[in-house]
Amino acid sequence: MAAGTVATVGVGWSLHSSWNENDNAGQCDMTNETWGLVRQELLKTVGKNNYVNWIEPLEFDRLEDGVATFNVTSTFVGNWVSRNFGDSILNEIAKAGEPVRRIEFTVAKTRAPARAAADATGAADAELDRMIKGTSTSAPEAPAVHAQDDDLPGADLDPRFTFDSFVVGKPNELAHAAGRRVAEGGPVTFNPLFLYGGVGLGKTHLMHAIAWELRRRKPELRVVYLSAEQFMYRFIQALRGSQMIDFKQLFRSVDVLMVDDVQFIAGKDSTQEEFFHTFNALVDQRSQIIISADRAPGEIEKMEARIVSRLQSGLVVDVHPTTYELRLGILQQKAEQFRPQFPDLRLADGVLEFLAHRITSNVRVLEGALMRLFAFGSLVGRPVDIPMTQECLVDILRQSDRKTTIDEIQRKVCDHYNIRISDLVGPKRTRIFARPRQIAMYLCKHMTQRSLPEIGRKFGGRDHTTIMHGVKKIEELKSQDSQIAEDLEMLRRALEA
Repeated sequence: MAAGTVATVGVGWSLHSSWNENDNAGQCDMTNETWGLVRQELLKTVGKNNYVNWIEPLEFDRLEDGVATFNVTSTFVGNWVSRNFGDSILNEIAKAGEPVRRIEFTVAKTRAPARAAADATGAADAELDRMIKGTSTSAPEAPAVHAQDDDLPGADLDPRFTFDSFVVGKPNELAHAAGRRVAEGGPVTFNPLFLYGGVGLGKTHLMHAIAWELRRRKPELRVVYLSAEQFMYRFIQALRGSQMIDFKQLFRSVDVLMVDDVQFIAGKDSTQEEFFHTFNALVDQRSQIIISADRAPGEIEKMEARIVSRLQSGLVVDVHPTTYELRLGILQQKAEQFRPQFPDLRLADGVLEFLAHRITSNVRVLEGALMRLFAFGSLVGRPVDIPMTQECLVDILRQSDRKTTIDEIQRKVCDHYNIRISDLVGPKRTRIFARPRQIAMYLCKHMTQRSLPEIGRKFGGRDHTTIMHGVKKIEELKSQDSQIAEDLEMLRRALEA
């Protein structure tokens, strides 16, 4: 391989890096006009998104001795284009009548000798490539935002998910405040920050917002955001490719590591082992770790106890289900965002309030329902009012109208406390049965439309005053006993799922 080669990517083309800005020797046999024709053909074969993201930025340099050379912004770009579009470029140039045998890519950018030596191994860029794109050969729909340093792994950040677009309410105010503190990029005060909650409650939005804010405030920080599934997949790829040293160095060189949906590594012993050691290394060097999951650390099944212990060692924040006020605020913000796309659409009074009352499952369903309304109203040329909303969203509203029954509540409570239905509704008054019974009464009162006498009949024919006493007792205890408050929240989530 010639001097300066950083990778050989398949038969027929190589990837070189050149750090001499004045290295333009050699006569160009192929004109830029010919390259323009070749690009037009490539647009037809690779598709618009791939063309815009990967082919259009290529800068044709020269063609001599059968080698077509292109300038690229980084070795990562060169590796990606070589592996996924190298054959297509080579074929189209040959079709244009040019005597080409292979294509090469150079990074025509002055770099420090130490960085040049790192690039010469090719391992960092290869790992970056795999970390970002996996095994897919298609480019992202839009230019991706990755880690600032070419040697760092990372996943795309959504430009919509910022603190400015995050609607704050009572259910998420603590999570938002903690995220803001971490995003200031100051000294690490709690590590890790662990965010948990149900689907569609804003955890991923908050994670992206933290990453965006850190990069804005502290661009020198090496911030990496990725899902636990991506971490696991890259770990497996590193094992298979005998690249564990590179893998460890990459992940342990970051300033901020953000892992989304960490519950997905539960039960994966080898991945948990590596995550554990990465976690410890980053904490020891005072790097910030931010984790999200769909449940609290201690509730993640098959997660190693030592990892659970470390996840609980920082600040653990529950992102609670939305309230009516929060849902309405989110809808109002989204409606303002949609208006430029539908300038002629009229939204009748009461529609947003109607949606906030009726759709309580999660924010994604809520936003999807609003977008469907705007699109439907625009397409049929009708104002969005309550009757049209009911017509357009009949399936979503029907699903949201599913009523929780007393029988369901009793079964869930018995499963949670490992007792029998007969003991829950029976006469036994020992605490092991009485407390779950009162919790079930409380949930029946707040999650069903049944009257107190009806609830009493379902609990062994008890009088409605007994139900009232049970509900009042739990209302008092939930503010004093954190375990009861957690049990209530967990049961309510399970019943609403």
